[in-house]
Amino acid sequence: MKIAVVGANGMVGSRVVDEAASRGHEIVAVVRKQPPAALSAGVTAVEGDANDPARMSELFHGIDAIVAATRPGSGQEHSVAATTTALLDAATATRTRILVVGGAAPLRIPGHPDRLVLDSPEYVPPAIRTIAAASVAQWETCRTHPADWVYLSPPALLEPGRRTGKYRRGTTTLVTSADGASRISAEDFAVAILDELENPSESRHFTVGY
Repeated sequence: MKIAVVGANGMVGSRVVDEAASRGHEIVAVVRKQPPAALSAGVTAVEGDANDPARMSELFHGIDAIVAATRPGSGQEHSVAATTTALLDAATATRTRILVVGGAAPLRIPGHPDRLVLDSPEYVPPAIRTIAAASVAQWETCRTHPADWVYLSPPALLEPGRRTGKYRRGTTTLVTSADGASRISAEDFAVAILDELENPSESRHFTVGY
């Protein structure tokens, strides 16, 4: 499979590139700045602005699947929906399935199906509420777009860690462990992304966690 990873230098994107390469896929790693000098076998790095649909469409020609793993800089949270729209437009132009790496905020709170994670101070402290709210807008952007998309929400805590190859999958409710924690390593998050690309489900919105 030939996979384009947009945001390939980021925490999630870089691990998706590594996981895809380890499975023998061909990867086009799309980055905003200078591509890394050392690349794994099967990885081609190219420069491209995710907000430029024409450039993205050019890069997506001949691609089997796209992973949109972009993240705005501090103070640019308002740009998330527009960037997502540009990528969805490009995916539509090339008729390519796109997996959008989103946020946990659009998920429901376990035991409270009427409440979003966005509204829980336990999972969304004030310091991250702006980017959390942006992910809800991002989800709404996907929900109303005609592209062939799937939206992946991480658990409440996503950080670098160890690859175990294991995770639990959910749909629109935050995945939590017995002690109430909601987390996954970025490495296992990448495993879940590649599993979805290799064996697409019927769900348009799903989440994972331990």
